[in-house]
Amino acid sequence: MNSVQIRSAERALSVGTWLIVGGAMLFSILTVTPLMERHSPKGWEWTAPILPLVVDAAVVIVVRLDSVLAALGGHGGRWPIALRWMTGAMTLALNVADSALKKDLVGAAVHAVAPLLLIVTAETGLAYRRAITTAQSAREAQFKAERAEREHAANERREAQERRAREEREHAAMLAREQREHEALIAREQTAREEAARREERERAEARERAEREARERREQMREQQQAERERLELEAAQRRELEAREREQEARRQQQERAEREARERAALLAAGPVNEKLPEDKARLVVHASFGEGLPVRAAAELCGWSTGWVSARYQEHRDGTGLVLEGASS
Repeated sequence: MNSVQIRSAERALSVGTWLIVGGAMLFSILTVTPLMERHSPKGWEWTAPILPLVVDAAVVIVVRLDSVLAALGGHGGRWPIALRWMTGAMTLALNVADSALKKDLVGAAVHAVAPLLLIVTAETGLAYRRAITTAQSAREAQFKAERAEREHAANERREAQERRAREEREHAAMLAREQREHEALIAREQTAREEAARREERERAEARERAEREARERREQMREQQQAERERLELEAAQRRELEAREREQEARRQQQERAEREARERAALLAAGPVNEKLPEDKARLVVHASFGEGLPVRAAAELCGWSTGWVSARYQEHRDGTGLVLEGASS
C-alpha cells in the first residue's frame, strides 16, 4: 500500500470510530437521563443529563488521546487502560441499569449493544492504529534502508568515476609535464642566446639614454634658469605696479581731502556773510543753500542767508535729499 491508501484507511477508521462514539453517546444520554430523573432528589431532576455527559466526555477523551498516542507510536501506561475500561463499564452499567432493575433481560441485552460496541470499537481502533503505525514505521525504515543502499551504490559509482578521471588526469599531467620539460630545455637555450643579444642591445640603449638624459638635464637646467629670471622680472614688475597703484591711491585720497577742505572753506565763506536783506542771485542762492544743507542748518536759517523764501529753500533741500540737487549744482557751476 502507498501513503495515499494508508491515509484513506486511517480516515475511514477515524470517521467510523467517531460515528460509533457519537451514536453511543446519544443513545446513552437518551437511555440514562430518564433513569437519573427518577433517582434524583425532588427539584433536582434538571441535573439528570449531567452524569451521562460526564461519562461520555471521558469516553471522548480516551478515544481521542488513544488515537493520538497510537499515531505517534507511544503508550500511555496503565492509567489510560484503567480509564478506558472504567468508562466502558460505567456506560454499560448505566445503560442496562433501568432494564436490569425491571428484570427485563431483553431490554438489558438491547441497551448493552451500544456500550459494548463502543468498548470493542475503542479497543479495536486502538489496535488498528498501533498496527498501522508499526507498519508505517517498518515501511519507512525499509524505504530509508533502500535509499541508503542506493545512495551508497551511487557514491561508490561516483568514487570509481572520480578515481578513473583522476588517474587519467594524472597520466595526462605526466605527459604534459614531460613535454613541458623538453620545451623548457629548448626555450632555455633559445632564451640564453636571446638574452645575450638583448644584453648587448640594452647596453647600447643605456648609453644612448644616458647621453640623451644628460642633454635633457642641461636643457631643463637652462629652462629653469630662464623661468626663474622671468619670475623675478614679473615679481619686480608686480611690485612696481603695486607701488604705483598705492601712490595713485594716496594721491587720490589727498586730492579728495583737499577738495573736501576746499568745499568746507567755501561753505564757511558763504555762510560767514550772515543774513541778507535782499534776494541773492539764483546761482549764488543755490550755493548758499547747498552749503547750509551740508552744514545741517535748518530751512529758515538757509532762507535768511540767501534771501529767498522758505518754500524755495525747502524745495532745494528736497532736491539735495533726492540727489538731484548735486546734479543741478554741478550743471550750474
